[in-house]
Amino acid sequence: MKICLFTCLLLFLILNSESVFSQSLDEKRTKAEQGDAAAQLALGFSYKLGAGVPKDEVEAVKWFRKSAEQGLANAQFALGYIYDKGEGVLKDEVEAVKWFRKSAQQGNKAAQYYLGLSYELGKGMSKDPVMAAGWYRKSAEQGYSEAQLSLGASYAFGVGMPKDAVEAVKWFCKSAEQGNMMAQYLLGQCYVSGSGVPKDAVKAYKWHNLAAAQGSDDSAKCRSMVEKTMTSEQITEAQRLSREWKPIVTQ
Repeated sequence: MKICLFTCLLLFLILNSESVFSQSLDEKRTKAEQGDAAAQLALGFSYKLGAGVPKDEVEAVKWFRKSAEQGLANAQFALGYIYDKGEGVLKDEVEAVKWFRKSAQQGNKAAQYYLGLSYELGKGMSKDPVMAAGWYRKSAEQGYSEAQLSLGASYAFGVGMPKDAVEAVKWFCKSAEQGNMMAQYLLGQCYVSGSGVPKDAVKAYKWHNLAAAQGSDDSAKCRSMVEKTMTSEQITEAQRLSREWKPIVTQ
């Protein structure tokens, strides 16, 4: 599970942006030992996942750190993530925040989200909902789904900013369109209750149906409840919209 999560966070951000990842292990190592920051990151990732070498969390940290200390934003994020989870190092939320901040200040959208989350939860620092919302916004505006969800929630509950149901729906929608299950659930609920949008049983059914397909039991229950209020034509239309929906892929 840890590998899966780390892969999800890093593959999208790194593999398509660092050409060195396509090189052989020997080439990566040679360049890494010569001080190439991208190669150091790639080599660290190889050790992290055991790709071509025995898996070695400590060795992964060593190369991530070398790369991060040269200012590579993706490596700074990776190092922050490792400290946040305590993988190959003692868990250290203060150190995690340090590296998340360095990466976030360079515009890394995942680091911006994690820095916002640290402010929200008070991990490695005092809680600050205003700062949390600010970093969520920076990440969300770059298309990071989890940040869009969190920014929507900030608006929905008035945490760190004035409550605004319309803005909440806007950001829930952006996240839901990327396939975020929780955002799909919350967007469905907005259409059920008429919060920030007019009530719409067809759209409520669609979003709950999509979230249910990903395993949301809550959405499955909500879909059943909404279905009882719909005509057969509305149900058919909602099912069609669900079938035709395709997630938006951001870069």
